[in-house]
Amino acid sequence: MSDQPFVQSLERGLEVLRTLNDSPAGLTLVEVAKQTGMTRAAARRFLLTLVELDYAKFDGRTFTLRPRVLQIGHAYLSSLRLPDIALPHLERLAAAVRETTSLTVLDDDEVVYVARVHGFRILTVSIAVGTRLPAYATSTGRVLLAGLDDAALRSYLERTALRQLTADTVTSAEHLARDIEKVRRQGWIIVDQELESGLRSIAAPIRDAQGRVVAAVNTSTHASRTSLDTMRRSFLPHLLETAKNISTEIAGGQFP
Repeated sequence: MSDQPFVQSLERGLEVLRTLNDSPAGLTLVEVAKQTGMTRAAARRFLLTLVELDYAKFDGRTFTLRPRVLQIGHAYLSSLRLPDIALPHLERLAAAVRETTSLTVLDDDEVVYVARVHGFRILTVSIAVGTRLPAYATSTGRVLLAGLDDAALRSYLERTALRQLTADTVTSAEHLARDIEKVRRQGWIIVDQELESGLRSIAAPIRDAQGRVVAAVNTSTHASRTSLDTMRRSFLPHLLETAKNISTEIAGGQFP
């Protein structure tokens, strides 16, 4: 029996899951094989296994995920105390600034939304708990990247393709590095219309008892109704207070 702890078939099965997750409308067998780099025969085995286990369904042409896959993510969120701790604070922040507030964590090169409270005003961008977005183009992402050590940050900047999502998206690694260093100096950041045109957000870090950045909190608004100066004068004090309160509660508890 091999002593190799890495199970390649599990890795390939999870890759099929991720591929289907990125295409809610569904994919054909050929498309799955192409996107995962597998042979059609291998992709077919993994897809039919997912169908048999009720994680996916097949309509005769395309494969799509079934609701059962939510059990996997729900188990993670249920075990994570941070959203429960943060939610009341996010609600108070949303009431104070009358805008949507969120909490994210870093997972590889993306931010994952683990808590979100909708404000009194509508945003065009559709984000829910579980949504994943590229870290470089989001305010919470830059805060979380600022919490990495220098080696990890350097690796991120070297391997990440900075795609142009809007006319304002930062696509220069040097520019992004300067923004991240700015977060380290001042403890917060505004990202202006880099993820979606018209969307502005301001974020600050959540720290554990050892001072490590474990999450980021932000509030988002539409550029047409809130100026950058208003965000700094009116939103920032509430945001920093919220980040401090969540961090204090985490540090006093058993958050890992």
